[in-house]
Amino acid sequence: MAVELAPLAVGSWSGGRYMNFGVPVAEERLVRLLAPDPAIRTVVTADVYGQGAADELVGRALREGVGADVRIVAAVGHDFYSGSRAGAKGFPRFTDPALRRPDQYGSYLRMATERVLERLGVDRVDVLLLHNPDRTGYTSEVVWGELARLRDEGLCSALGVAPGPANGFTLDLISCFERFGDLVEWAMIILNPLEPWPGQLCLAAARAHGVRLIARVVDHGGLFWGDVRPGHPFPERDHRTFRPAGWVEAGLERIERMRPIAERHGLTPIQLAVSWVLAQEPVACAVPTLIQEPGPDARPIEEKRAELAATPLPVGLSAAEVAEIARIGDNRNCMPLKGASPDHEGPARADSWPLEPSDRDVARRWGIDPERDLAFAA
Repeated sequence: MAVELAPLAVGSWSGGRYMNFGVPVAEERLVRLLAPDPAIRTVVTADVYGQGAADELVGRALREGVGADVRIVAAVGHDFYSGSRAGAKGFPRFTDPALRRPDQYGSYLRMATERVLERLGVDRVDVLLLHNPDRTGYTSEVVWGELARLRDEGLCSALGVAPGPANGFTLDLISCFERFGDLVEWAMIILNPLEPWPGQLCLAAARAHGVRLIARVVDHGGLFWGDVRPGHPFPERDHRTFRPAGWVEAGLERIERMRPIAERHGLTPIQLAVSWVLAQEPVACAVPTLIQEPGPDARPIEEKRAELAATPLPVGLSAAEVAEIARIGDNRNCMPLKGASPDHEGPARADSWPLEPSDRDVARRWGIDPERDLAFAA
């Protein structure tokens, strides 16, 4: 039986405790934020956040949830057990040849998944994602065969893939659907009204292969929550400081142009963003980041969670409105993409690699021109 996720979700990267977004909140606040309830019943976590600490906190939140038929999405893939952190690049993927051979992939995946279950206090998760894979993770029959073994043995109910951490991986994701579509039930992508590109390029392939999508960064770095304004005092090392200069002003101007559509449906900006991603098949779950911004005018994350929970469902946007929002938010070719990319130079890295003939074959099959559709227009 296919695993169904509730359409509204929270992720353990919220609250700034394990990822550098806004002001880190106290553990008790974050537990309450992540505790499932009838309105928000899907919780997403990854073992690398806090090197297991985020999983433990989600475990506490699950025990404190009330009246919810909860769905748990977990992720494994970064080896923080035997690998060494490389600064901002994080921990290596478990498939790094410096760490292990392919015949050792299975033992790692089993160990990592069992540790996740222990920290969460459950005997299985609903969806187990392969987190931020390198090229091997997208293409290896050994990796996906071992993941299938874990599913078949009941450690998870369904499998999926979560590209990242930066945007891109379009052809790699589609290729993974083509290779392992009988195993991949879910995939996580970056998608929001100010970033329809490149996420929309993989929608047709996901539909064709029966893969449902989880959308993250739905809030576009906090802009759709309404408390990031021009001159916003981003804390030191906040991930959003890596965005290009002027992104706040440009984004807010586009949100104002979307506002009449939101008002027609009685939606706030974040509810419009959630509705827009959920209106696009096969997106079935939206996970905005709940950010506690600095300053006296910042909205409490508890208020933001309540606003998310109040999003009207089912989605009421028309196809014409969905297209109009995408036109306003059009961001094509605005950044270099990760994964297989025409912009990649030099040898392959863990998160970026040159286009191979097989990648171009994938692109042709899905009507994608890499130089036109995936290149950065500096």
